[in-house]
Amino acid sequence: MSGGEAAADVLVVGLGCAGASAALEAARAGASVVALDRAAPGGSSAVSGGELYLGGGTALQRACGFEDDPDQMYAYLHEALGPHPDAEKLRLYCDGSVEHYDWFCSLGIAFEPSLYEGVSWMPPTSDGLMWLGENAWPFTRIARPAPRGHRPATDGFGGWVLMDRLIEAVRDAGVDIRPDTRVTDLLRDDEGRVSGVRARCFGEDITYRARRGVVLATGGFADDAAMVADHAPVLIGHAVVSDGLDDGSGIRLGVAAGGSVRRMGATQIALSVVPALACRGVLVDGLGQRFINEDVYPGRFSQAAVRDRPGPWFTIVDETAWEDVPERERWGVQPAVVAETLAEVEAELGLPPGSLEDTVARYNRDAAAGEDTRFHKDPRWLRPLTSPYAAVDARRGFDPDGSGPRSGTGVSGFTLGGLRTSVDGEVLDGSGRPVPGLYAAGRVTSGIHGEGYVSGTSLGDGTFFGRRAGRAAAEQRRVP
Repeated sequence: MSGGEAAADVLVVGLGCAGASAALEAARAGASVVALDRAAPGGSSAVSGGELYLGGGTALQRACGFEDDPDQMYAYLHEALGPHPDAEKLRLYCDGSVEHYDWFCSLGIAFEPSLYEGVSWMPPTSDGLMWLGENAWPFTRIARPAPRGHRPATDGFGGWVLMDRLIEAVRDAGVDIRPDTRVTDLLRDDEGRVSGVRARCFGEDITYRARRGVVLATGGFADDAAMVADHAPVLIGHAVVSDGLDDGSGIRLGVAAGGSVRRMGATQIALSVVPALACRGVLVDGLGQRFINEDVYPGRFSQAAVRDRPGPWFTIVDETAWEDVPERERWGVQPAVVAETLAEVEAELGLPPGSLEDTVARYNRDAAAGEDTRFHKDPRWLRPLTSPYAAVDARRGFDPDGSGPRSGTGVSGFTLGGLRTSVDGEVLDGSGRPVPGLYAAGRVTSGIHGEGYVSGTSLGDGTFFGRRAGRAAAEQRRVP
């Protein structure tokens, strides 16, 4: 189509995981659906790791020998995603997690019935299940540990698998997909109901009317420097994890239509530290001090480092720890310093004299006794560090393809705050009332997260509440 006007029951803006899930469920509910995307379908979801945070007793968990239930899952996530997660959304998400897993399986997404036992941002295997911090302190005191990272059956990054199957299902359901179409405005009728969108496609203006509802699923705002500076300054100067199009446009559209925002300062932060090395050694800040148990979910030690501790940040290991990690699981990092003494390491890194010696001496005493008295790292990772020592500088980043050291801060992230929505995806105004005809899901919204993050909760949240938003929009009274 070039120019003119078209209509559908439901319009979905953005076709990543949230938009695809909304479009699919709306179509299955009997609505006619047009899905608009400014680029090609997939978005940031397609270039993601592909983990889905699911639990409560999925078939995959049972196949790997783990018992779980929604209450244990909720207890872990409430703490890990806090402070202040959205308790109502989180409760629904945990209670519906087994059904949600089954829904993914019904799309033809396969999960290998095996567990990756290591600690990693992204396992280099096709194992279907992985730990995401559930077996580390303090969470072992809060909930019964069970691995809940569900991974599509492929080595490494699997977001493309997820999106391939989702988009295939969307097409099969009869959704009219319009790529290369940028929505510029939301339209409202005389009663204030969102009734459609105005868009641009190859230089032509197009008006799309929505007889039942519009669903925004355009992603976050990490690629918009001005919005980051205003709302999430912790990400200023750092790399962005996205497809390059998380520019906050959907949030601005929703606010212009009367919607409100929530948790705009919430972010995911990833520090370029190899978890398998960190848990076998010590992670220190720019003062040579430990600050957390290194076996936690790596996003947790990243948040603690970047938000609360002076940089730069270093992983200190010895030769045994280094050799204990298979080369392919080191993510291409190389030591910035190798030395016989910790005093030499301090001098090379510019750390305060004696700081690293004191830190490692205390760690070694605890390791010899089998108890990390400061931060409670699991005893299985405790072992005194001995000469020679190596220090890995997080600022150098990862180098998995061997192309050379990366420049930058060694920090990357994305935003988690956005439009305030109900559990059914209704965009809410400043008084908590729904904006008629307008729905949203995914990172364009403030979902289940508080100030914390765990891998797989973005894809999980986006698809789960995208489904609910699509069904809710399809069930609205049809406006001629």
